[in-house]
Amino acid sequence: MRPTPRQLAWQEAGFGLFFHFGINTFHGVEWGDGTADPATFAPDDLDVTQWVDVAKRAGARYVVLTAKHHDGFCLWPTATTAYSVKSATWRDGRGDVVAELAAACRDAGLGLGLYLSPWDRNAACYDDAEAYDDLYVAQLTELCTGYGPLFEIWFDGAGSEGRTYDWTRIMAVVREHQPDAMVFNLGEPTIRWVGNEDGLATEPVRYTVSATDVSMFTTAVSHLDGQRYLPPECDVPIRADWFWQPSSALKTREQLLEIFDRSMGLGAGLLLNLAPTPGGRLDPADVDRLLEVTGELRRRFARPVPATLSAIPGGFRATFPKPVRFDHLELREELRAGQFINGYAVVADGIEIAAGSSVGIRRWHSVAPVVASTLDIQAAPPGSLAAVTAFTAS
Repeated sequence: MRPTPRQLAWQEAGFGLFFHFGINTFHGVEWGDGTADPATFAPDDLDVTQWVDVAKRAGARYVVLTAKHHDGFCLWPTATTAYSVKSATWRDGRGDVVAELAAACRDAGLGLGLYLSPWDRNAACYDDAEAYDDLYVAQLTELCTGYGPLFEIWFDGAGSEGRTYDWTRIMAVVREHQPDAMVFNLGEPTIRWVGNEDGLATEPVRYTVSATDVSMFTTAVSHLDGQRYLPPECDVPIRADWFWQPSSALKTREQLLEIFDRSMGLGAGLLLNLAPTPGGRLDPADVDRLLEVTGELRRRFARPVPATLSAIPGGFRATFPKPVRFDHLELREELRAGQFINGYAVVADGIEIAAGSSVGIRRWHSVAPVVASTLDIQAAPPGSLAAVTAFTAS
């Protein structure tokens, strides 16, 4: 199954930041029940430019904001409900978090994604399927028409098990107003959930699923001949919780490096959550940890030496301009016709130094320092390998 150019562009982007922010932030809960007083939404030092600056410094290519979480509180002044920033004392009821973030992303050249929870614990009409579909379609239309191009639309399936929404109407809004946006998980998805909230993919990372696998959580993976091309996105918070909690444990440098290695490094996308504080800024400890980790990744991949590929029986020979001492290796697959590599091994001077069962958009390997002028890559099928790059050891 062939990917669309938009899917390949999303895969190439690889890394985004998630911002879980809303009325939950001010009540220390993960899943609000929709009864919190909207007046309690009061970020007295909101600075979305700081959020975007951190994303840029970390190398993220897009961000996703919880415009409405399961509690139903809307971060934009929607016409569909009073349960929104219109009823907050913040900005005298004239604030719009989505608009401020959209403007900051435009200025910074970052993609903007919006999360709109189908499950709504505040909406009085939620139990009336037709009436709620009307409300939800109206909310999605506001977001799709009021804030410029969207990079990703996030449909979370949590809380909606057993519920049927009118996805025909919902997706008609996306197709009309945001046809270039990637759609996560539900409706007519173009990217899928990896299947956990640990940020970890498992090998092999396949980009195809069978049509019958697309359901409330599009996680089931088929073989390479699947009928739909749906690359996975790994979502995970930098702390133990999604929304700001002062006592929530911050993940270690080593944990986060493993997450990058087992998401982006396996050919999946990574959406890493940093929760803004009640003041409206990112926590300095979170920022420092993120930049420590992405700085280490930048160091690892700072000195690329691309190889020239030539065909050999059963694979490729990667030839470097001169002998190179390296400790990291990246392989990339030619995906425009689909994903095909179903196993490979990398050999230097007759010794296997790396192997795997999938390559995809990118595949990283950390190896003991090796000095080599050529590498032999046995791949099945061999014709799909697009690039091999070594990164010189420090």
